[in-house]
Formats: sequence, structure tokens, C-alpha cells
Amino acid sequence: MHQVTTPNEEQRLLRTASSAEDAALLAEMVELRLRNEQLGRALVSHAVIDQARGMVMALVPCSSDRAWDLLVDVSQHCNVKLRDVAAALVATTRDRTLPEPIQRELRRALRRLHAADRR
Repeated sequence: MHQVTTPNEEQRLLRTASSAEDAALLAEMVELRLRNEQLGRALVSHAVIDQARGMVMALVPCSSDRAWDLLVDVSQHCNVKLRDVAAALVATTRDRTLPEPIQRELRRALRRLHAADRR
């Protein structure tokens, strides 16, 4: 994401604000910029998670909710953020190897999913 001013520049602007009103406006600008950046990252993460979910649904034949649960399960057992598990899975479409801990937990999660389906 492109950032117009750096955090250091924002701090300098806040210190040199000529009035309390200027300082309040600058503080609000900094807060809104941070929120905007967070939302941008969330949108990117959401898209990658949805792609990974679709991959699981296509490969395993399961519902969207089951695919979500499977990805969450892998994430929790690997102690890796869900967005990172999803990104690693999606990266396999670009000839990247799935990291071994994620591979292992994905196999385990798939076995649990199939065992639950047989009941």
C-alpha cells in the first residue's frame, strides 16, 4: 500500500500543528490512514482466504463452511495465521511447495474430515 507520509513525518506534523484544532485534525488523519491500511490488508487477506477455500472445495468436494473449518483447523494446529495458510495453499498454483508443517496438518485435517463424513 502506498503511504503518503511516514509515521515519523506524521509525528513531526502533530508536533508542529499551530493549534489544538490542527492537532486534532492531524491526529484524526493519522488514525484514518491506519484504519484504511488495515482495511486494505483485510481485503487482500479475505480474497486469498476465499481462493484457498475454493481450492479446498474443488479438491475435497465439500461445502464452503467445511472448507473454512478445515483451513481454520490447519491454521490452529500449525499455529500459523489463517491468511498465511491460505496464501501458502494458493501459492501452490504457482509451483510453490506447501511448507511441511502445513502439508502435515492439511493431511490430518483431511483425514478428520473424511472420518466425520463416514459417521
